[in-house]
Amino acid sequence: MGFLGKLFGKKEEEKAKSSPKVNVKQAASKAKIDDAKVGIDGEFDESGLAKRVALAFDEAGLSDSVGLWVAQTGSTVVLKYNSDAESVLDQAKKIAMTVDGATNVTTQPNA
Repeated sequence: MGFLGKLFGKKEEEKAKSSPKVNVKQAASKAKIDDAKVGIDGEFDESGLAKRVALAFDEAGLSDSVGLWVAQTGSTVVLKYNSDAESVLDQAKKIAMTVDGATNVTTQPNA
C-alpha cells in the first residue's frame, strides 16, 4: 500500500488504478471547479489535490514507511511530517509542486 491508500483508503487506491490519467485543467473547466478540487477520477473532490499529490508520491516511488501526511488548503499542499520523514521532505516538496493545481507547498512538523 502506498501513500494514497495509507492516507485516503483502499477505495481511492482502487479508483486511481481504474481511472485513466486525468487532464486536470480540462476537468476543472468542464465541471466549473477549481483545479485543486479535481479528484483522481476527474470529478469534484474536496481533497482532490492532496489525493493527486499522494498518488504522485506513489508513482515517484517515494517511501511511504515514513511519517508523512498530505493535506491541502485551497491550492496549497500541506505536508505534515515526523522527524523520520525529514530525509524525503525536499523530494516530496518538489514532487508536490509538479502536480496540476498546486500553487504552493508548506511543511509542518508534527508536535
